[in-house]
Amino acid sequence: MRRPAVAGYFYPSNPESLLAMLREFADKRSDEDVVAIVSPHAGYVYSGRTAGAVHSLLPDVETYVIIGPNHTGLGAAVAVSYDDWMTPIGVVETDREFIDAMPKKICVVDEIAHREEHSLEVQVPFLQYLHKDFKIVAICMGLQDKETAEEIVEEILEAQEITGRRIALVASSDMHHYLPDDECRRRDEIVIEAILSMDVDKYYNTIYKLQASVCGYGPIAVAMLYSKELGAKAELVHYSTSGDVADRSQVVGYAGIAFRV
Repeated sequence: MRRPAVAGYFYPSNPESLLAMLREFADKRSDEDVVAIVSPHAGYVYSGRTAGAVHSLLPDVETYVIIGPNHTGLGAAVAVSYDDWMTPIGVVETDREFIDAMPKKICVVDEIAHREEHSLEVQVPFLQYLHKDFKIVAICMGLQDKETAEEIVEEILEAQEITGRRIALVASSDMHHYLPDDECRRRDEIVIEAILSMDVDKYYNTIYKLQASVCGYGPIAVAMLYSKELGAKAELVHYSTSGDVADRSQVVGYAGIAFRV
Protein backbone atom coordinates (compact mmCIF):
# COMPACT_ATOMS: atom_id res chain seq x y z
CA MET A 1 0.00 0.00 0.00
CA ARG A 2 1.35 3.40 -1.00
CA ARG A 3 0.25 5.64 1.86
CA PRO A 4 -0.20 9.44 1.56
CA ALA A 5 3.03 11.40 1.84
CA VAL A 6 1.67 14.96 1.55
CA ALA A 7 -1.85 14.80 3.04
CA GLY A 8 -2.16 17.66 5.51
CA TYR A 9 0.43 19.60 3.54
CA PHE A 10 -0.52 19.82 -0.14
CA TYR A 11 -4.17 19.04 0.55
CA PRO A 12 -6.31 18.38 3.65
CA SER A 13 -5.81 15.15 5.57
CA ASN A 14 -9.35 15.38 6.96
CA PRO A 15 -11.73 13.59 4.52
CA GLU A 16 -14.58 16.10 4.94
CA SER A 17 -12.25 19.06 4.41
CA LEU A 18 -10.70 17.42 1.36
CA LEU A 19 -14.09 16.66 -0.20
CA ALA A 20 -15.22 20.24 0.45
CA MET A 21 -12.16 21.55 -1.38
CA LEU A 22 -12.66 19.14 -4.28
CA ARG A 23 -16.30 20.24 -4.57
CA GLU A 24 -15.11 23.84 -4.78
CA PHE A 25 -12.61 23.17 -7.56
CA ALA A 26 -14.09 20.31 -9.63
CA ASP A 27 -17.40 20.08 -11.47
CA LYS A 28 -17.68 17.02 -13.69
CA ARG A 29 -18.13 17.95 -17.35
CA SER A 30 -16.80 14.76 -18.92
CA ASP A 31 -15.71 15.06 -22.53
CA GLU A 32 -15.49 11.63 -24.17
CA ASP A 33 -13.00 13.02 -26.70
CA VAL A 34 -10.37 13.86 -24.06
CA VAL A 35 -7.54 11.31 -24.05
CA ALA A 36 -4.98 13.13 -21.89
CA ILE A 37 -4.56 16.18 -19.69
CA VAL A 38 -1.80 18.26 -18.14
CA SER A 39 -2.61 19.10 -14.52
CA PRO A 40 -0.56 20.99 -11.90
CA HIS A 41 0.60 19.45 -8.64
CA ALA A 42 1.10 22.25 -6.14
CA GLY A 43 -0.86 22.70 -2.93
CA TYR A 44 -4.55 22.77 -3.72
CA VAL A 45 -4.95 26.28 -2.32
CA TYR A 46 -2.64 27.48 -5.10
CA SER A 47 -3.24 25.18 -8.07
CA GLY A 48 -6.48 23.39 -7.19
CA ARG A 49 -8.68 25.58 -9.34
CA THR A 50 -6.62 24.88 -12.46
CA ALA A 51 -6.32 21.17 -11.63
CA GLY A 52 -10.05 20.91 -10.98
CA ALA A 53 -10.96 22.65 -14.23
CA VAL A 54 -8.97 20.24 -16.38
CA HIS A 55 -9.69 17.09 -14.34
CA SER A 56 -13.41 17.84 -14.71
CA LEU A 57 -13.12 17.14 -18.45
CA LEU A 58 -11.69 13.63 -18.12
CA PRO A 59 -14.12 10.91 -19.23
CA ASP A 60 -14.80 7.80 -17.19
CA VAL A 61 -12.28 5.16 -18.27
CA GLU A 62 -11.01 1.87 -16.90
CA THR A 63 -7.48 3.05 -16.10
CA TYR A 64 -5.84 6.45 -15.59
CA VAL A 65 -2.12 6.48 -16.33
CA ILE A 66 -0.63 9.21 -14.12
CA ILE A 67 2.85 10.41 -15.08
CA GLY A 68 4.83 12.82 -12.93
CA PRO A 69 8.39 14.03 -12.42
CA ASN A 70 10.68 12.71 -9.71
CA HIS A 71 11.38 15.62 -7.34
CA THR A 72 13.17 13.52 -4.71
CA GLY A 73 15.85 11.83 -6.82
CA LEU A 74 15.02 8.52 -5.14
CA GLY A 75 14.49 5.21 -6.87
CA ALA A 76 14.66 4.07 -10.48
CA ALA A 77 15.04 6.52 -13.36
CA VAL A 78 11.57 5.58 -14.68
CA ALA A 79 9.53 3.89 -11.97
CA VAL A 80 6.05 2.39 -12.10
CA SER A 81 4.25 1.60 -8.84
CA TYR A 82 2.75 -1.85 -8.25
CA ASP A 83 1.14 -0.87 -4.92
CA ASP A 84 -2.43 0.28 -4.40
CA TRP A 85 -2.68 3.97 -3.44
CA MET A 86 -4.38 5.36 -0.34
CA THR A 87 -5.64 8.91 0.19
CA PRO A 88 -7.80 10.33 3.00
CA ILE A 89 -10.91 9.48 0.97
CA GLY A 90 -10.11 5.86 0.17
CA VAL A 91 -7.94 3.38 -1.66
CA VAL A 92 -7.42 3.19 -5.42
CA GLU A 93 -6.34 -0.08 -6.97
CA THR A 94 -3.37 -0.22 -9.30
CA ASP A 95 -3.94 -1.91 -12.67
CA ARG A 96 -1.39 -4.68 -12.27
CA GLU A 97 -2.56 -6.46 -15.42
CA PHE A 98 -1.71 -3.34 -17.42
CA ILE A 99 1.69 -3.05 -15.71
CA ASP A 100 2.39 -6.74 -16.34
CA ALA A 101 1.68 -6.13 -20.03
CA MET A 102 4.23 -3.30 -20.24
CA PRO A 103 7.47 -4.61 -21.79
CA LYS A 104 9.58 -3.00 -19.02
CA LYS A 105 12.26 -1.81 -21.41
CA ILE A 106 12.51 1.47 -19.52
CA CYS A 107 9.77 1.40 -16.86
CA VAL A 108 10.88 -0.52 -13.76
CA VAL A 109 8.59 -1.55 -10.91
CA ASP A 110 10.00 0.44 -7.99
CA GLU A 111 8.18 1.84 -4.95
CA ILE A 112 11.11 3.87 -3.59
CA ALA A 113 10.69 6.53 -6.29
CA HIS A 114 7.04 6.94 -5.30
CA ARG A 115 7.32 6.87 -1.52
CA GLU A 116 7.76 10.64 -0.95
CA GLU A 117 6.84 11.97 -4.40
CA HIS A 118 3.92 14.42 -4.40
CA SER A 119 3.39 15.01 -8.13
CA LEU A 120 1.35 11.84 -8.67
CA GLU A 121 -0.31 11.70 -5.26
CA VAL A 122 -2.08 15.05 -5.57
CA GLN A 123 -3.84 13.91 -8.78
CA VAL A 124 -5.47 10.89 -7.13
CA PRO A 125 -8.11 12.66 -4.97
CA PHE A 126 -9.44 14.48 -8.06
CA LEU A 127 -9.85 11.11 -9.80
CA GLN A 128 -11.55 9.63 -6.72
CA TYR A 129 -13.97 12.55 -6.46
CA LEU A 130 -14.92 12.60 -10.15
CA HIS A 131 -14.91 8.90 -11.12
CA LYS A 132 -15.91 5.45 -9.89
CA ASP A 133 -14.69 1.93 -10.64
CA PHE A 134 -11.30 2.76 -12.07
CA LYS A 135 -7.69 1.78 -11.55
CA ILE A 136 -4.45 3.71 -11.91
CA VAL A 137 -0.94 3.23 -13.24
CA ALA A 138 1.53 5.65 -11.62
CA ILE A 139 4.79 6.37 -13.47
CA CYS A 140 7.51 8.58 -11.99
CA MET A 141 10.04 10.08 -14.43
CA GLY A 142 13.54 10.82 -13.18
CA LEU A 143 14.71 11.02 -16.80
CA GLN A 144 12.66 13.49 -18.86
CA ASP A 145 14.39 13.64 -22.27
CA LYS A 146 12.52 13.06 -25.51
CA GLU A 147 13.87 9.53 -26.03
CA THR A 148 12.69 8.49 -22.58
CA ALA A 149 9.26 10.02 -23.21
CA GLU A 150 9.00 8.13 -26.51
CA GLU A 151 9.95 4.84 -24.83
CA ILE A 152 7.33 5.34 -22.12
CA VAL A 153 4.66 5.96 -24.75
CA GLU A 154 5.69 2.76 -26.55
CA GLU A 155 5.25 0.84 -23.28
CA ILE A 156 1.84 2.38 -22.63
CA LEU A 157 0.61 1.70 -26.17
CA GLU A 158 1.81 -1.91 -26.08
CA ALA A 159 0.12 -2.55 -22.74
CA GLN A 160 -3.05 -0.88 -23.97
CA GLU A 161 -3.09 -3.10 -27.06
CA ILE A 162 -2.50 -6.28 -25.05
CA THR A 163 -5.08 -5.52 -22.34
CA GLY A 164 -7.66 -3.72 -24.49
CA ARG A 165 -8.01 -1.10 -21.75
CA ARG A 166 -9.66 2.23 -22.30
CA ILE A 167 -7.23 4.65 -20.67
CA ALA A 168 -6.61 8.35 -20.22
CA LEU A 169 -3.30 10.01 -19.35
CA VAL A 170 -2.74 12.56 -16.58
CA ALA A 171 0.57 14.40 -17.00
CA SER A 172 1.48 16.13 -13.75
CA SER A 173 3.47 19.35 -14.06
CA ASP A 174 3.70 22.90 -12.82
CA MET A 175 5.01 25.59 -15.15
CA HIS A 176 7.74 28.14 -14.37
CA HIS A 177 8.86 28.52 -10.76
CA TYR A 178 9.71 31.48 -8.55
CA LEU A 179 9.52 34.39 -10.97
CA PRO A 180 7.68 37.72 -10.75
CA ASP A 181 4.09 37.15 -11.83
CA ASP A 182 4.30 39.02 -15.14
CA GLU A 183 7.54 37.29 -16.14
CA CYS A 184 6.16 33.88 -15.20
CA ARG A 185 3.08 34.47 -17.32
CA ARG A 186 5.19 35.66 -20.27
CA ARG A 187 7.46 32.62 -20.19
CA ASP A 188 4.61 30.20 -19.57
CA GLU A 189 2.79 31.56 -22.61
CA ILE A 190 5.76 30.60 -24.79
CA VAL A 191 5.86 27.06 -23.39
CA ILE A 192 2.09 26.63 -23.63
CA GLU A 193 2.14 27.74 -27.27
CA ALA A 194 4.75 25.06 -27.98
CA ILE A 195 2.57 22.42 -26.28
CA LEU A 196 -0.50 23.51 -28.24
CA SER A 197 1.47 23.22 -31.48
CA MET A 198 1.77 19.45 -30.85
CA ASP A 199 5.32 19.72 -32.25
CA VAL A 200 7.38 17.76 -29.72
CA ASP A 201 10.75 18.86 -31.14
CA LYS A 202 9.66 22.49 -30.97
CA TYR A 203 8.46 21.91 -27.41
CA TYR A 204 11.78 20.46 -26.23
CA ASN A 205 13.72 23.18 -28.04
CA THR A 206 11.58 25.77 -26.26
CA ILE A 207 12.17 24.15 -22.87
CA TYR A 208 15.93 24.06 -23.41
CA LYS A 209 16.20 27.52 -24.98
CA LEU A 210 14.29 29.14 -22.12
CA GLN A 211 16.04 26.94 -19.55
CA ALA A 212 12.46 26.60 -18.39
CA SER A 213 11.82 25.57 -14.79
CA VAL A 214 8.84 23.45 -15.89
CA CYS A 215 9.30 20.54 -13.51
CA GLY A 216 7.26 17.95 -15.42
CA TYR A 217 8.31 18.71 -18.97
CA GLY A 218 8.89 14.98 -19.59
CA PRO A 219 5.38 13.93 -18.51
CA ILE A 220 3.96 16.71 -20.71
CA ALA A 221 5.94 15.27 -23.63
CA VAL A 222 4.50 11.82 -22.90
CA ALA A 223 0.99 13.28 -23.07
CA MET A 224 1.82 15.06 -26.33
CA LEU A 225 3.34 11.97 -27.95
CA TYR A 226 0.55 9.67 -26.83
CA SER A 227 -2.08 12.15 -28.02
CA LYS A 228 -0.36 12.56 -31.40
CA GLU A 229 -0.60 8.80 -31.87
CA LEU A 230 -4.38 9.15 -31.51
CA GLY A 231 -4.63 12.24 -33.70
CA ALA A 232 -5.57 14.52 -30.78
CA LYS A 233 -5.16 18.29 -30.53
CA ALA A 234 -4.28 20.33 -27.43
CA GLU A 235 -6.33 23.11 -25.83
CA LEU A 236 -5.57 25.37 -22.88
CA VAL A 237 -8.45 24.91 -20.42
CA HIS A 238 -7.28 27.02 -17.47
CA TYR A 239 -4.24 29.01 -16.43
CA SER A 240 -3.28 30.59 -13.13
CA THR A 241 -0.31 31.42 -10.96
CA SER A 242 0.19 31.25 -7.23
CA GLY A 243 0.12 35.04 -7.39
CA ASP A 244 -3.65 34.83 -7.81
CA VAL A 245 -3.92 33.85 -4.14
CA ALA A 246 -0.52 34.86 -2.68
CA ASP A 247 2.45 37.18 -3.14
CA ARG A 248 3.15 38.10 -6.78
CA SER A 249 6.89 38.68 -6.45
CA GLN A 250 7.81 34.97 -6.57
CA VAL A 251 5.15 32.81 -8.21
CA VAL A 252 4.65 29.40 -9.81
CA GLY A 253 2.58 28.99 -12.97
CA TYR A 254 -0.14 26.38 -13.48
CA ALA A 255 -1.60 25.26 -16.82
CA GLY A 256 -4.53 22.89 -17.32
CA ILE A 257 -4.33 21.49 -20.86
CA ALA A 258 -6.66 18.93 -22.48
CA PHE A 259 -5.87 16.76 -25.51
CA ARG A 260 -8.94 15.89 -27.61
CA VAL A 261 -9.39 13.57 -30.56
